[in-house]
Amino acid sequence: MSDFSDNDKAAIYRVIAERRDMRHFKPDPIDASVLQRLLAAAHMAPSVGLMQPWRFIRITDSALRHRIHALVEEERIATAQALAEREDEFMRLKVEGILDCGELLVAALPDQREQHIFGRRTLPEMDLASMACAIQNLWLAARAEGLGAGWVSLFDPQRLAALLHMPPDAKPCAVLCIGHVEAFYPRPMLEQEGWAQRKPLQAMVSENGWSGVEEK
Repeated sequence: MSDFSDNDKAAIYRVIAERRDMRHFKPDPIDASVLQRLLAAAHMAPSVGLMQPWRFIRITDSALRHRIHALVEEERIATAQALAEREDEFMRLKVEGILDCGELLVAALPDQREQHIFGRRTLPEMDLASMACAIQNLWLAARAEGLGAGWVSLFDPQRLAALLHMPPDAKPCAVLCIGHVEAFYPRPMLEQEGWAQRKPLQAMVSENGWSGVEEK
């Protein structure tokens, strides 16, 4: 028997539906107790073999924040060039809020991950899947707290790892912008900007085999 009320369940589905990848932030600081709740929510995520492969580095040094932004800007330009005919369109998009957000975190996979083989012997990438669950927990908790969060993946992981003095086998996976916002986007920003559209659910679900998946 579920011990969640209809209102509880509705709130969960609302948070999921209204979560957004935010790029526009106000610089107001986040209360320390709220940040702790967000990190605790991330730490409650499921992980394969209970390996808990998430590590979060809080960036409080302004100069370091600017160096991370510079790495992202380099990759933004390289990505635009790789997009060829969509280069100008991409360059008009706002893809991060690193210099604007109240809190900046780097989410990383730890070193010595090869020691964890439970559930990873044939699928070693399950450490990254577990990390993504932790980030999603944090993202949803932030939305429930009325805070925006944005996942930035435009960076060279080796250069960011070196900048943060990470062990050789550790790997940064995300730069997370968290902060107060003027308003949440009514729809995903890339959808609003005409970059892409969400595909219908029925295009993603099949039964008893791949052949039932509708390609769109």
